[in-house]
Amino acid sequence: MFGLRTYFIALFCAVLLSACGGGASGVPSAGLSPAAALGQLIFHDPGLSASGRMSCATCHDPSIGHASPFTTPVALGGVNLDQPGLRNPPAIRYLKFNGAFKFETDGTPMGGFFWDGRVNSLAAQAKGPLLNTAEMANASVADVIAKLQSASYANQFKSVFGVDIFNNPSDAFDRMAYALERYQIEDADFAPFSSKFDAVNAGKASFTEEEIKGLAWFNRADKGNCAACHPSTKPSNAPAALFTDFTYDNLGLPRNSNIAANANVNFFDKGLCGPVRLDMSARTDLCGAFKVPSLRNVALRKRFFHNGQFGSLQDVVMFYVTRDTSPSVWYPLDLLGNPLIYNDLPVAQQVNVNVTEGPYNRLFGQTPALTSQEISELIAFLRTLSDGYMN
Repeated sequence: MFGLRTYFIALFCAVLLSACGGGASGVPSAGLSPAAALGQLIFHDPGLSASGRMSCATCHDPSIGHASPFTTPVALGGVNLDQPGLRNPPAIRYLKFNGAFKFETDGTPMGGFFWDGRVNSLAAQAKGPLLNTAEMANASVADVIAKLQSASYANQFKSVFGVDIFNNPSDAFDRMAYALERYQIEDADFAPFSSKFDAVNAGKASFTEEEIKGLAWFNRADKGNCAACHPSTKPSNAPAALFTDFTYDNLGLPRNSNIAANANVNFFDKGLCGPVRLDMSARTDLCGAFKVPSLRNVALRKRFFHNGQFGSLQDVVMFYVTRDTSPSVWYPLDLLGNPLIYNDLPVAQQVNVNVTEGPYNRLFGQTPALTSQEISELIAFLRTLSDGYMN
């Protein structure tokens, strides 16, 4: 516990940022605790990277729902910003309602952070990019803390966490991650619930006829069936629908040849069973399963899915409903002209792909679950999930 004097000094610094060496993020959000106010500075500080040009906000842009602003499938990081990552940076808005990784009683995996759920808190997630060679690329924890100690807000950090905090880099790193976690929990920008969908639920706006139809296709199990993994109803732990159940799904995505690691034909990114997550490599039944993201702000995203395979909502929904009815549209062909379906998984693990739930339960040549008009209507509804709606 810190004394009241230390607390109010830190709070004063957080409010009068310019007087205390504030960072590039400008005036902090109102109502943040001293730790969260520090987290805001850290989140927006590119000086904490080896390149001096990458911050947390670089890959999690607040203007698009804290999602990746890059039009490429993965971001480029590293010391010279020339190292490609393995996965599309995930959106981190509304993640404070997520929990630790676990298996439900029926064996369903859920929770955890990152695309593969390999860590159990926002604080643990915050540490990863700082040390990842393809992201902020610091050589060690000590390297991170040396940069933090040189930041303009270093004295503010000491005011909040103790004057001797930098003497132990490991402790300072933990406090740094804690500050980032508090920022994401406390700042309303990470969970504003300010979309048209929210305004309609509050009786302050009305859906268009097109959006009403789109919501119907979203919910109906025989149509889009999106709600099976992206519920449109309020959960018990949030003030409104989160549009994710925080579970995992195996969609059989096409292999993305624009990811550098995929140049090796023997390499496969298998999500829950590796290669980044190491503790479930024996669970081959989970290979190919990745975290179900929230669909809030989905219309603002530049790339979709863990491998950034698609760049438009139109392609995403089309893939969902025609993956198996018209596979040659999405997958490369073998020498005989047959589509190499689910080609981003080893053949032995392609049995894990979801083919039982709609709209994935259609067979080759059958009519897709949605017509072209219904797809347009569904996308119109998805656009109502973008935050910042003004009636």
